[in-house]
Amino acid sequence: MTAEIEAIRGDDEDTFLFAQALRAAEAVLFASREPVSEQVLAGRLPPSTDVPAVLARLQAAYSGRGVNLVRVAGLWVFRTAPDLAASLAREVEEPRKLSRAALETLAIIAYHQPVTRAEIEDIRGVATSRGTLDTLLESSWIRLRGRRRTPGRPVTYGTTAAFLAHFGLDAIDDLPGLDELKGAGFIDGRVPSAFSVPLPSDSPALTGDEDPLEDGPLEDNLFERLGERLGEGLDERFGEGGEPDEDAP
Repeated sequence: MTAEIEAIRGDDEDTFLFAQALRAAEAVLFASREPVSEQVLAGRLPPSTDVPAVLARLQAAYSGRGVNLVRVAGLWVFRTAPDLAASLAREVEEPRKLSRAALETLAIIAYHQPVTRAEIEDIRGVATSRGTLDTLLESSWIRLRGRRRTPGRPVTYGTTAAFLAHFGLDAIDDLPGLDELKGAGFIDGRVPSAFSVPLPSDSPALTGDEDPLEDGPLEDNLFERLGERLGEGLDERFGEGGEPDEDAP
């Protein structure tokens, strides 16, 4: 733009003032976060400036560039050239805040893996809705590991590499231990003597009481699925914490 302004400068005072007005208008439009009105521009430019002529010249100068000067709702603003919009587009993942139930469930899986839904509920002391586990699975922070060698052959859960990456951990055993949790104030200093924080392990190898997921027909998991359906019905009726849901029929 500077070369074009220099080209229109000359010995004529009006030409020089017009060139200065072009530079000033360009600066105001670039610096403004919002579209600018002609009235605002007139207040920033030298007196008696032909604002429509200045805008027309700027619009023509930027017509073939990566940004264009356009008029939107009577105001002026620089916008990306329409033909470049596709190359500048990028996908942005919208962060989703986890519920307290999901955070508790994730912590239990991280420290106690491999763990089943029934074992998670036993540790938490309340029912865990299927939606909570689905949310963690969709986030790719947990995975289905295998099936427990117990009646109903319930699915076991474990954490993933995405879990480590998100929380900045090099390995699962980098999770804080009992002393670290106490120091951070997450655990009261006065805890039962038998209380301990398990040493977590996310080894991909199945444990001795796990079978591969592909083993076992669908009917082997019948009792687990019936239990989940019953638990979901109770969740809808009473809520995860066991309190009656006033909106439930």
